[in-house]
Amino acid sequence: MSKVAFLGTGAMGSRMAANLLKSGHAVTVWNRDARKLAPLVDQGAQAAASPRLAVKDTEYVISMVRDDDASRGVWLDPAGGALAGMAHNAVAIESSTLTVEWVKELATDCNQQGIAMLDAPVAGSRPQAEAAQLIYLVGGEEAVCERAKPLLLAMGGAVHYAGPSGSGAAVKLMVNALLGIQLATMGELMGFARRAGLDEAKVVEILAATPVCSPAAKVAAEAMLKSNFSPMFPIELVAKDLAYVMRHAASGNAHLPMAESAHNVFAQAVAKGYGQDNITGVVKLYQGL
Repeated sequence: MSKVAFLGTGAMGSRMAANLLKSGHAVTVWNRDARKLAPLVDQGAQAAASPRLAVKDTEYVISMVRDDDASRGVWLDPAGGALAGMAHNAVAIESSTLTVEWVKELATDCNQQGIAMLDAPVAGSRPQAEAAQLIYLVGGEEAVCERAKPLLLAMGGAVHYAGPSGSGAAVKLMVNALLGIQLATMGELMGFARRAGLDEAKVVEILAATPVCSPAAKVAAEAMLKSNFSPMFPIELVAKDLAYVMRHAASGNAHLPMAESAHNVFAQAVAKGYGQDNITGVVKLYQGL
C-alpha cells in the first residue's frame, strides 16, 4: 500500500479519497474548506493544514480541484504549494479538468524539480466516483502511468494511456465537449417536443430506442423529462470546460463550430441563473421552465 496525499476533497475528490482509504492506502487530505475533511478523517485519513504539509513523505500526490487557478495555487503557492514539499521519487497526479497549456506548464515545473507528473483527469461523475468506476485518461511518461496504475484502479475501473504530458487533459476536454454537444442538442429537442404538442415521454421512449441515441443522451433525456436537475455535473462547470476547449482550439488553429455553439448555450444557461443545476438543466432554456 502507498502513502498518498489527496488535495481537494469536494464532490469528486472526497469519494476518490474514500476509495483509497477502503483499499488500505495511507491518505493525508487537504481542502480549502477544512470542514469538508471531517468525514474522511473519520474514515482514517490524516488532515493537513496546507498542500505542502500534506505531501510530506508521500509517494503520490493527487489533486482534484475546480480549475486552472485552483490547481496553480495547490501546486505552486509560494507559502504552501505542494510541489516544493514533494520528495524527488514521488509522483504528482493532476486529475482536475484543466487547460492543456497549464498542464504542460505544470509538467515542466515538476520535471525541473525531478518529480514525475501525470495529467490523469477522469471520465465519470459522482456515482462513478462513489463506485470506484471512473475512467482515467492519462498523459505523461508511459512508465510512470504503469507505476501509478494500481493506485488509479483503486478509484477507477479503467486506465487509458493517451500519450505525452497534456494528452490526458486534451482527451478529457474532448470527452466533455462531446457530452456538452449531445446534451445541448437533447435540450433543444425536448423543448421542440413540448412546443410541438408531442407526448414528451413517448418522444423520449422513441428516441432512446433508435441507434443514433447514445447512452448519455438517453439518461439525460429521461432526467430532463423528470425535471431532475440535481447537480452531478453543474452547468457552470460545463461552461468552464467548454471555454477551455475553445481556448485550446484557438491555440492550435482548430475550428470547432459545434463545441463553440455548445459553449454559447451553456454560457447562456449560466447567465440565466442555471449554473448550479446539473447539465440536464440546459433544457430550461427551451422549455420556459
